[in-house]
Amino acid sequence: MSDSQTKQNSPIDLSLRPANWYKDAVIYQVYPRSFQDSNGDGIGDLNGLAARLGYLAELGVDTVWISPIFKSPMKDFGYDVSDYCDIDPIFGSLDDFDALIAQAHGAGLRVIIDQVLSHSSDQHPWFQESRQDRTNAKANWYVWADPKDDGTPPTNWLSIFGGSAWQWDTRRRQYYLHNFLKEQPDLNFHEPEVQDALLDSMRFWLARGVDGFRLDTANYYFHDQKLRDNPPNIQSMTREHQERSHSVYDHQHHYYDKSRPENLSWLNRMRALCDEYQAILLGEIGCERQIERMLEYTNGPDLLHTAYSFALMGPDHSARFINEQLAPFVANQASSWPCWATSNHDVRRTASRWLQAGESTASQRSLEGYAVLLATLLGTPCIYQGEELGLTEADLAFEDLVDPPGITFWPDYKGRDGCRTPMVWRQDAPYAGFSGHKPWLPVAAEHTDKAADLQKKAPSSLYSFYKRLLNWRQQHAVARRGTFCFLASEPGVIAYQRSLDDRELVVHINLGDTEVQVAPLHGELQFGGDTGVLQPGDYRVALV
Repeated sequence: MSDSQTKQNSPIDLSLRPANWYKDAVIYQVYPRSFQDSNGDGIGDLNGLAARLGYLAELGVDTVWISPIFKSPMKDFGYDVSDYCDIDPIFGSLDDFDALIAQAHGAGLRVIIDQVLSHSSDQHPWFQESRQDRTNAKANWYVWADPKDDGTPPTNWLSIFGGSAWQWDTRRRQYYLHNFLKEQPDLNFHEPEVQDALLDSMRFWLARGVDGFRLDTANYYFHDQKLRDNPPNIQSMTREHQERSHSVYDHQHHYYDKSRPENLSWLNRMRALCDEYQAILLGEIGCERQIERMLEYTNGPDLLHTAYSFALMGPDHSARFINEQLAPFVANQASSWPCWATSNHDVRRTASRWLQAGESTASQRSLEGYAVLLATLLGTPCIYQGEELGLTEADLAFEDLVDPPGITFWPDYKGRDGCRTPMVWRQDAPYAGFSGHKPWLPVAAEHTDKAADLQKKAPSSLYSFYKRLLNWRQQHAVARRGTFCFLASEPGVIAYQRSLDDRELVVHINLGDTEVQVAPLHGELQFGGDTGVLQPGDYRVALV
């Protein structure tokens, strides 16, 4: 009997998966290469993560999202999968993964894993077979197209990482589609066998006990079969927009290369599978109309359980902007459930991005306010590793970069390495306790004074605030499940109320740059001050 069959026949403990458990969850994203190295090769791994589960449980999170750990040539650091049913040796083995799941569940922690389904590595056996000729069994498993009469690509579609989204292949004498690197060919979801094979790979991990999946690029699965060109995005032609962007990708409205209506039926299939295991689907949405797409993909019992976008990962963190992003979900809170994150492995860290006037780094008070926002908004909070320590974006030298877009677009865009540097566990240890060997990315010198060992000892540290806040959230259902409504407030202040049974939670956060007066405090103060004045970055949380 194969290992996968053994797992499928083993009972799965569903005690950590009550109905709608994702609505009570606090998700913590682990970027495993940079979390903890256990074998001294400078790269974080599964055994290293297992050794730090106690830290996560103590912090107050209950669900761990692990970024890709499947076999991969690592052209995009795991987001180019060459085997959907095995662990890459740099992270460990299937036995290590099984042990991690058992240990996490024993500590009361759930585990969701990254599923990169829209594309594979060009080293995946499926693609290697598909590219041989036009008649093999997997010939239609990827998106192939003939050139135009003049030899140019079949459409004007662009790759996020630069240039055309089409790559010429000399064996088939056709182009194949890649929304990202040319080493990441897009799978053809119009082919039923592709869908079936991917569902089989998901069942493989569900049978091993995973509690759900984070779906990479969840709106990229289907392409337009008529291969129509995307129309131009005239707004992106403005000088202001071009000064903010390092790429021409936004010069198109991406109507035909992603976010196609066929996506919904595929989400139905994945949801039906996960419902068998009471597991969840957390979708990543990236597009022009990301809030609209988040709502579309979560608005019903047969779609994604929840989804997040990059809405709160840009520079704008004004009260007005956040109200606008949240409003569609407030209007549909009986049928849709969002997930919110202010940082992840693809964007500049919050402490370096969400700044008050005159700041070069967000103050601890402001970072506490942003944590309060995540913990009390309508939806599930997702925390990226190191945010609880207030880590800033690391400024790396060009020779230290490994991220493909950072290398391509340097110096206008330095890529994503600055938010992926190793966790800092001990101030006085080599490489801050991450590894005994030179890490794959440098440990940022400015991070060592924020090391976890220092902050755990300090009651006034940001880590200690996160710990109090998240444990408080676990004890107050109104902060997790309460009906949400906005409250009238002064400009610059986001104010809202959550109500459940006979309790009300009232939150004020000053996201502006000026001092404001707020209404007199009613009820029991939970966090913040009760002076009636909120300075920039201040917050007040009260139970009524």
